Amino acid sequence: MPDAVGDHVFGTASGTASGTASGDGFDALPPGCSADVADAPMTSPVPNAGGGPVGRTTGDAAVVVDDLVMTYGDVLAVDRLSFEVAPGTVTAILGPNGAGKTTTVETCEGYRAPQAGRVRVLGLDPRRDRRRLGARVGVMLQDGGAWTGARAGEMLRHMAALHAHPLSVDGLIERLGLGSCGRTTYRRLSGGQQRRLSLAMALVGRPELVFLDEPTAGLDPQARHVTWELIGELRTAGVTVVLTTHYMDEAERLADQVHVIDRGRLAASGSPAGLAARGAENTIRFRARPALDLTALTAALPEGSAVVEPTPGSYVVTGKVVPETLATLTAWCAGQGLLPESLHVERRSLEDVFLELTGRELRP
Repeated sequence: MPDAVGDHVFGTASGTASGTASGDGFDALPPGCSADVADAPMTSPVPNAGGGPVGRTTGDAAVVVDDLVMTYGDVLAVDRLSFEVAPGTVTAILGPNGAGKTTTVETCEGYRAPQAGRVRVLGLDPRRDRRRLGARVGVMLQDGGAWTGARAGEMLRHMAALHAHPLSVDGLIERLGLGSCGRTTYRRLSGGQQRRLSLAMALVGRPELVFLDEPTAGLDPQARHVTWELIGELRTAGVTVVLTTHYMDEAERLADQVHVIDRGRLAASGSPAGLAARGAENTIRFRARPALDLTALTAALPEGSAVVEPTPGSYVVTGKVVPETLATLTAWCAGQGLLPESLHVERRSLEDVFLELTGRELRP
């Protein structure tokens, strides 16, 4: 990010604002951002585990979710969920509709109280210690969090004024392509412009940790890539990013760590590459005449290999794919007088893993 937007991108944790102009932290956010935590009592903050000053992360987890339970009436939305987010990383929270990821993230943001279990953000309770976290945490909601009648530029400048050391508003406006709509009210912005403005509002206070809920939903390819660049620069600057997204390619490209949630429980955790490599190994796909002798082909391949014909003439070889596997396959085909077509080696994608973990049926 250009220096006009911030000191070496967003600066390090030591450059994070130590307070807001109003002193109200989350209470100073736009409508919809803090209504349900406004009456939460203040308590003594949880001390930093590393003993460092508040406002600076340590090597401990930036976010801890421990045995979290959340219900809506008879519906168990989050079922004893536990995971951690390492500081200075990009972590993606993935799950189908109704999996419990939004409830979980809103609890981390302090908008909901845990019904059981424990949540800590930068070592603090996100509800009881919201004022101490207000200047350290940025939140980009999927919906709401804006004054619909306010002009885009005015809203962003107001948010900047709440922080002791905000980023350059003009720099953010230029970087996110908001210059042409600065005098337009929020309700008249396009969906993509609203998303970009929400991102700017989450970042303007130089957060130490930022929650991004579907940050690229509704964006065109150009704006999507700019957002990806910003998230990469946040990581480089040591900012912790927690994002939810339905775009598997986005999570695969950006995330250091992925937590897949399904039916309120943790289905899997790991790096995108690690999750893709888990279970099934590389896959070979090729085309040939239909109804090959799969038993004979499987017997010729290295132990642990499997061959299926999902559609006539289309073949998939799974198992540990090494040069020997490919050489054996082509030799077997040659022995049958076959020239395999469209032969290629591929790895499972994060989307493949996601569908294996959560199923392919539509969720309400």
